[in-house]
Amino acid sequence: MDRLAAMQAFAKVVETGSFTRAADVLGISRTMATVHVGRLEEHLHVRLLNRTTRRLSLTEAGNAYYERCAALLAEIGSLESSLEAMSEEPAGVLKISAPVSFGVLHLGEALAEFAQKHPAVRFDVSLNDRTVDLVDEGYDLAIRIAQLLDSSLVARRLATASLRVCASPGYVRKHGAPKHPRELASRPCLGYAYAGAGDKWTFTRRAETIEVRVRTESRANNGDLIRMMAVHGQGIALQPDFIVAGDLAAKRLVRLLPGWDAGELGIFAVYPSRKYLSAKVRTLVDFLAARFARRPWSS
Repeated sequence: MDRLAAMQAFAKVVETGSFTRAADVLGISRTMATVHVGRLEEHLHVRLLNRTTRRLSLTEAGNAYYERCAALLAEIGSLESSLEAMSEEPAGVLKISAPVSFGVLHLGEALAEFAQKHPAVRFDVSLNDRTVDLVDEGYDLAIRIAQLLDSSLVARRLATASLRVCASPGYVRKHGAPKHPRELASRPCLGYAYAGAGDKWTFTRRAETIEVRVRTESRANNGDLIRMMAVHGQGIALQPDFIVAGDLAAKRLVRLLPGWDAGELGIFAVYPSRKYLSAKVRTLVDFLAARFARRPWSS
């Protein structure tokens, strides 16, 4: 038995005083309205309505049940209305996971601008370079930066970031600039702990592709820390331009091997499901895609 449908039929019969009028309001047949109420009485093992050829009246049990039933149906209606409103207007708390460097350098400013446009949205942001489980950890959205994503995820590409090989001017003066990627196998390099390829860096130039296993002197699980070590002459770094663009522009870092392409990373918005996507997630993803498509960090 569809309990909710039976309760709705019973309530409408009471409110309209007729099985026929109740059926018209609910958009079902009179027979189905009668069946719903009959099954509800069978389930409860009590008569709810006294039926005669001229009128319907509530029994004592029916009166008590109707009062609770009407309140419950009103509460369900209110809940559905609030959920419908949430699906139309951005509101509520957005729980977001993002990489530390990208979050600090770019996402924070973007979220502040979004909040000015949508003041009913609030944020609960966790910055961590590890990959979180969106469902198990209760996140609405994650920003992920990678060459490839797990195909099981629902993702939208927001932008791309170009990888740059760079070092400090002091490092270059002391050690010289490498002329070919293969030289990195004997140069002190700074490794990113979460890099999918580990210490293997890939370069392309026209039709030529070279993979080099670099000599990693130090490593870290955060790109901004690697950037600072490079700025202070501790080795050669391979980092996305959204992290090192400012240092390259300020000459705190210099780009190495400019004739070689070190690859790109995708910047993705990842969420659990496309189905019934809330307005707050949908609107934020659209906003971030428009903002970051301009690649404001590119160098």
